[in-house]
Amino acid sequence: MNTTETNSSQQSESKDINNQSSNGSQKNAKFKAGDEVTFIRVRFPGHNKSYPFLVGKRRLTYGQKVVAMSDRGMAVGYINSFPYVVKYNENMGVLKSIHKIASQEDLDEEAANHRKQKETETICHKLIEKHKLDMNLTHVEFTQYGKKVVFYFTAPARVDFRNLVKDLVSELKMRIELRQISLRDRAASVGSLGPCGRELCCSSFLSKYGNANIKMAKNQNLTINFGKLKGVCGQLKCCLKYEDEVYNHKRKKLPSENTIVETKSGDIGKVKKVHLLSEQFDMITTRGLIRRYSVDQFKKILKDYKFPNSFEHVSFDTSKVIGISEYTQKEDIRVKNETQKIVAKTKKFAYETYSELIHEDYDQHEYKEVKKKEIVIAPILDQDIEKNESLEHQEKSGKSTKRQSRNRQRRNNKNKKKDQSLKD
Repeated sequence: MNTTETNSSQQSESKDINNQSSNGSQKNAKFKAGDEVTFIRVRFPGHNKSYPFLVGKRRLTYGQKVVAMSDRGMAVGYINSFPYVVKYNENMGVLKSIHKIASQEDLDEEAANHRKQKETETICHKLIEKHKLDMNLTHVEFTQYGKKVVFYFTAPARVDFRNLVKDLVSELKMRIELRQISLRDRAASVGSLGPCGRELCCSSFLSKYGNANIKMAKNQNLTINFGKLKGVCGQLKCCLKYEDEVYNHKRKKLPSENTIVETKSGDIGKVKKVHLLSEQFDMITTRGLIRRYSVDQFKKILKDYKFPNSFEHVSFDTSKVIGISEYTQKEDIRVKNETQKIVAKTKKFAYETYSELIHEDYDQHEYKEVKKKEIVIAPILDQDIEKNESLEHQEKSGKSTKRQSRNRQRRNNKNKKKDQSLKD
């Protein structure tokens, strides 16, 4: 990273940092090791990551505009996460708090600052073309309350921009800093829409991005098509690592391809294909029959077994999965047990939040009726679901009986009219 700064500015910045650290140590004195501290993350425009701030007694919502101290001075940012609790540690350093919620004046000032940044960006583009430099300017940012300008750029190699800095200083009459960033940092700072149609992960919620490699794509059995695997930044998509842990977990349970294995049903054969998501594998047996097995049928790997090199006739029998019924039963029991635990936790959380709102113990008022809005707060039990279903069935049956009676009356009326016309 290349910078141009004076000695006086460095001294002033060091004083500010010392003052901030001393103030921060005084503020952190009220927290002890192990205390639970509530944080929320704030992202500032042009920054490639979000920063943690103390929530305090404010009620902040996702996407709300606030004014806080970034690493480049006081600026307007937006809430980029929900509140989360972390146990305090002395190694956390200075804990910053949000200065205030952004007012309309702050937003207007931010818009004027944005227009000024665009004007300086056009000036820099012209000077880059004048000096014929091999660099791509990404965005411009004003720091230190408008006393300093930071130009972010990408370049394939090191750039000698000394003449560019001289022209920028003479043109803008301000302190200048040129900072080279990577392609991923550029996408995270500027922001864009990904191939999925949503905002880029790196510019919206990811605090650490990158670290995606081609092994992850191979592990997920994806076709190695770099046109689809690359993102807006031209690098491999960060979302490749989202499901990589799941695929690794499934691969550990299944045998790898071209290995000779023995199943619980007594079949011996070579694994031809592995279906990771369904947790199944295709195997050609010693009789030349290709069959499909569930993961529970895998018993052990046979290393010294001599498998025949060729068969006179090979037949496919993959329509039925061997051992799938037992496997599905076990999975259903496991899923039911996990859902029961999750439901119990969600019920407890709902009652606790309700008790906090009404300032009463939720254990004693689980089924209390709120008379203001006439809303009954009670757990949804299986009996309630059965009652609701029976009521819906009764309503439907009642509606059907009413329709039948109406149709009968209409038929009777028609028959009476016909009889009267015949008598006349």
